[in-house]
Amino acid sequence: MRRHLHRDCAGRRGPDVIDTLTLGCLRCFTLLLRIFWMGLFVPLNLTAAPPVLDQIFPAAIQVGISNSVTAVGTFDPWPPQVRTDTPGLTLIATTNHGVFRVESTADTSLGPHLIRLYNSEGASAVRFLILTQDSQIAEMEPNDSFAHPQPMDVLPATINGRLAKSGDVDSYAVDLKAGQTLIASVEAYTLQSPVDAALFLLDSRGIRVAQNHDDGRTLDPALVWTAQADCRYVVQVFGFDYPAGSDVRFAGNARCVYRLHLSNGPRLSHTLPLGVGRGTDTTLHLFGWNLPASMPHAYHLGRVEFPSDKTEVVIRPPGFDGSLRLPIGMGPEILEQEPNNLRTNANPLEIPSAVTGTIDKAGDVDYYSFSAKEGELLLFDVQSASFGFPLDPWLKIEDANGRELVRVDDGTSADPSLEWKAPSGTHFFAVMGGLLHRGGPEYLYRLSVTRPEPTVKVTVAEDAFSVTAGKTNELKLSVTRKYGHSAPLTAVLKGLPPGVTAIVPDIADKGGDFTIQLVTGADAKPFSGPIQIALTESPSGHEVIARRELVATGENNGVPQGYKHLVLETVDRLWLTVLSPAKAAEDKGGK
Repeated sequence: MRRHLHRDCAGRRGPDVIDTLTLGCLRCFTLLLRIFWMGLFVPLNLTAAPPVLDQIFPAAIQVGISNSVTAVGTFDPWPPQVRTDTPGLTLIATTNHGVFRVESTADTSLGPHLIRLYNSEGASAVRFLILTQDSQIAEMEPNDSFAHPQPMDVLPATINGRLAKSGDVDSYAVDLKAGQTLIASVEAYTLQSPVDAALFLLDSRGIRVAQNHDDGRTLDPALVWTAQADCRYVVQVFGFDYPAGSDVRFAGNARCVYRLHLSNGPRLSHTLPLGVGRGTDTTLHLFGWNLPASMPHAYHLGRVEFPSDKTEVVIRPPGFDGSLRLPIGMGPEILEQEPNNLRTNANPLEIPSAVTGTIDKAGDVDYYSFSAKEGELLLFDVQSASFGFPLDPWLKIEDANGRELVRVDDGTSADPSLEWKAPSGTHFFAVMGGLLHRGGPEYLYRLSVTRPEPTVKVTVAEDAFSVTAGKTNELKLSVTRKYGHSAPLTAVLKGLPPGVTAIVPDIADKGGDFTIQLVTGADAKPFSGPIQIALTESPSGHEVIARRELVATGENNGVPQGYKHLVLETVDRLWLTVLSPAKAAEDKGGK
């Protein structure tokens, strides 16, 4: 490792902390050896194959300007065709292998979109492309060294970068005034990049002054640093393999794309309350960094009737850098009223509603009183760690005499959730506390309570599959009924091409797994296109669409531990490819 001495803002000297290794001769030799062996062993029978789309770079583009993106993967032959999740977004293949020109209409929605490549052989997995109104900056190599960072002269800035090789470290220089706060965050894990990213902030001597590995919400990092003097700082992005392996070197390959967000201006950290009530008049109090006194500290949403399937809303008050995602509650969003650390001064809690509270000192507990009928089922959800707050919360339910009935401290994440059926009695208490006995103004939480309604969810294990003319294939689905859902369900496949029919079994009252048979006639013509599986409830006619879940806690999305948080988490447009018997035999023989 090379070490450089640099002068800081006060003229002192110190070491560069991170730099790159030079392996030029060895790399050249390895490349020549690969070319030699490839020349000796070129396969004689090359056949086309479904496109493999590993990633899209850059991961985000600004609408309204000319853009191109590079598809990372394998595409033989070139070009494949492209399917997006909206007709207003189009990717047009260029003569350069892997490169697409991007076009969008004025009414194309901002945010993440799903992209799929396909040909007559099959289709790729879906990947993400984000459309934004904000200007995007491209990473400029070389920027591996602390001594030669890419300058960020104007903030806020969003950089689309890539840890393109093993050991890669990307460096960016920012100038801060004394008292000014830098907010830096990375999107990588949430873009399905195979990297567990980290952030370092170095002062002008090369000394690390701040670092972060996980932001509390996901495996992506975020850090906040307030400058003590006018100085130039260097932000460094690097990462480790995800899933983790035995190699402890910094990770890097063409799939390791990321977005780095840098801001030294007004930026939201959270609101009070922490959520928005469905169909209620909501005023949000705004909190963040670098907020001048002249800036409004409240944001009025008014009464908004959100669609029933919408669970989050994105707000971006005027004058702030970036945006903020807030959960949508089923009832009013209220604020905790202190003191409420005893049963005798408990705050009343409506059902349904959500309360935003604070464990404001070590050992603090918050009491909320509510009424429930015997046998009534209630859902309690706590959000704190998922917002990035330092609280590790617990929740318990007590009866009117203070006897503990149930206690939870973790759900699918560090935040607890509870399905609870009321025993005899009518008056109860929900009690909030912190597992680590710590507190402070930043130890915030949102506690919501609802009466669950009957629901059904339909999932499919694959979102792209092939069938062969003259054969019958199986498509496996899973139906999950919850909270007393018992309506009869009928499944229909939409978009099937001529010559392909579906045999759908009866769906059990209790749900579970079932198999649809796809019968493909011998005269079915080749086809490649989207289909949907819709389950209709009787007698309401309500339609439930089968979805492939891109998030997981296991290996069914190809990654141990799974990607648990993504910019988009499901796909409902499945992909069907119909192969001719001759083509299927040819492909089988070539493998």
